Amino acid sequence: MNFNDSSFLMMLFILPSLFFFTLIGEGVNKIMNYDNHGWIGVSIGSIFVLVIIVAYMMMSTQTLG
Repeated sequence: MNFNDSSFLMMLFILPSLFFFTLIGEGVNKIMNYDNHGWIGVSIGSIFVLVIIVAYMMMSTQTLG
């Protein structure tokens, strides 16, 4: 399997990160409208974005194949 393929990169990292950035944006929108439940979306979205960044770093530094 070719891990340098752009479609693999998009499926594994870019599409989930767009979802989590949307989750963060919705949380910020709730916070701006004085709803304290927005912090849940911001924190969960931030954690998962960090997980995606760490996974990318692990895959880019490891010799695959």
